[in-house]
Amino acid sequence: MSSTTASVTKVRTASAGISGDVIFAAAAKAAGIFVLVLLGAIIVSLLIGGMPAFIAFGPGFLTNADWDPVQQIFGGAVPIYGTLLTSVLALAMAVPLAFGIAFWLTELAPVWLRRPVGTAIELLAAVPSIIYGMWGFFMIVPFMSEYFQPIVIDWLGDIPLIGGLFQGPPFGTGVFTASLLLAVMIIPFVAATMRDVFMTVPAVFKESAYGLGCTTWEVMRAIVLPYTRVSVVGGIMLGLGRALGETMAVTFVIGNTNRIATSLFGPGNTIASLVALEFPESPAGSLKLSALLALGFILFVISFIVLAVSRMLLKPRAN
Repeated sequence: MSSTTASVTKVRTASAGISGDVIFAAAAKAAGIFVLVLLGAIIVSLLIGGMPAFIAFGPGFLTNADWDPVQQIFGGAVPIYGTLLTSVLALAMAVPLAFGIAFWLTELAPVWLRRPVGTAIELLAAVPSIIYGMWGFFMIVPFMSEYFQPIVIDWLGDIPLIGGLFQGPPFGTGVFTASLLLAVMIIPFVAATMRDVFMTVPAVFKESAYGLGCTTWEVMRAIVLPYTRVSVVGGIMLGLGRALGETMAVTFVIGNTNRIATSLFGPGNTIASLVALEFPESPAGSLKLSALLALGFILFVISFIVLAVSRMLLKPRAN
């Protein structure tokens, strides 16, 4: 009798376990579908809201540099250009520093120091963007206008071909300052990704290289980087996605001028900063609001492409 009771109990337990798995699988599937539906709803709402601007200006909306609310002429070339330029410059500044941080933490730093320094770097990602913007406006902008920009303009402003990139009045704000601030903001993301993937390299690979007489840098260049290059590039793309959508920090320091800056020290605009500044003054149903929503759709598409590419690059390599 006891044997029969035990068998019945096991059957009931197994049945309950199967039911729990089914419920959990259904809940997980529903959560995934909800994310896809929410993502699609955002895209569709931005596209519908921006459709009047796309219809009114056609493909010229992407190439027109005019933004004149009085004449009801809106073009997205300036903020699109500013968004891409500041993000690329930020990557050019951040990636070498992030690589140096990850290299030091994984190969050179004392073991007892790696965790606190790594934690401190990751905490930079938790600082609100508004704080970065205030820090940039009150600290970086005065330094750039009083010391950095005047020196660079004097030294490089008259050089043929590249001199035009370093000309103009040293206001402190501008595309370069915004890129510098963005670089500081994305360093924690890129550095953390690089550190994590560097630590996945099998120790036997590095030990074998050291046994052959390789230096630390030779091990990094010949062993670690080739083994992790796909994930490293994916981490860099994630940093680019972070830079593309930054709003308040860039708004504080970029100058917010709707014209394409030929100098790195000149003022400019990005999609996020333009939307943040102009949205409160855009009446419902107006062409201006439609143009802002169209820019939001374009930014969403750019960010989605960047993050999708990074996701593909972060996939595990086949053995």
